[in-house]
Amino acid sequence: MQAMNRIEANLLASGLKFAVVGTRWNHFIVDRLIEGAHTAFVQHGGDSADLDLYVVPGSFEVPLTARRLAESGRYDAVVCLGAVIRGATDHYDFVAGAATNGVLNSMLHTGVPMAFGILTTDTIEQAVERAGTKAGNKGAEAVLAMIETVNLLRQLPGTGA
Repeated sequence: MQAMNRIEANLLASGLKFAVVGTRWNHFIVDRLIEGAHTAFVQHGGDSADLDLYVVPGSFEVPLTARRLAESGRYDAVVCLGAVIRGATDHYDFVAGAATNGVLNSMLHTGVPMAFGILTTDTIEQAVERAGTKAGNKGAEAVLAMIETVNLLRQLPGTGA
């Protein structure tokens, strides 16, 4: 079997400009995700001045804001951070589904990479674990995924990179 060409991206954020859309709802969780995103961006060579934070009320409002930011042409990627925690009603299903579909549709429509860093958990404890304790920090992971994705997209044929 002949070896194939493997194209991978680096994790260098220098020269990249990202928007972060974070929610005010469940801010005690989301604030940790935002901190993780900022730390990861800077640790991988990004400049804090190239990371803009936009705060929206809740996860339902994330997709529209992310889409507008992507359409602005100012950002290489948009990182969407929030926390939807299951309650006693169906509200969780509607908000989590709308946020997921909205971010995906916004990304596909604009062609700008978007990270889905909106936690969807059954309990507050699970959210806390994913915001920097046992399960790592999903905000940091979302930024790393976007650094790699942007750098890979720049290597694709026909991108002029």
